[in-house]
Amino acid sequence: MTEGGTHMGTTAGDAWTIAEAAWDDPDGETLRQAQRDEIAILHGGNRNSEPGTPPSARDISLFVIARDGDGRALACGALRQLDAASAEVKRMYVRPEMRGTGLSVAVLHALEDAARSRGWTTLRLETGKVMPVAIRFYEREGYTPIPAFGPYVGSDNSRCYEKRLQP
Repeated sequence: MTEGGTHMGTTAGDAWTIAEAAWDDPDGETLRQAQRDEIAILHGGNRNSEPGTPPSARDISLFVIARDGDGRALACGALRQLDAASAEVKRMYVRPEMRGTGLSVAVLHALEDAARSRGWTTLRLETGKVMPVAIRFYEREGYTPIPAFGPYVGSDNSRCYEKRLQP
């Protein structure tokens, strides 16, 4: 992220910014709920499909929200520190109408920049096997499949990935 923690860019001619926000920001809560609703649909209505402890203000190191020029929340993402050198990408979400605009790449790159600025050299993530679009996205962005880690060990639904960050 740039000085002050803000990324700026455009999607389809509209300006947007990506900036750090509090985990309990109401817009962030709305985006995360929309993500959980979509995931529940993919899991046949199961709202308890996430292995492990859901992220919270207690364990999220960084949370970002992308907003348009009018301040409308468009996307979000978070990092949860795993150890001295690595963090996990959590709660990546882009509103459906903004998908395919490059905003998801921008949010992910903002998280990667923030990880580098904290001295973290590796990002890991978990996504569900029922989420082929997410799988293709992360692979396209240089994340490679790894064995399940942490709470995802033994989860038949989980697909785990890792990216070594270049300085």
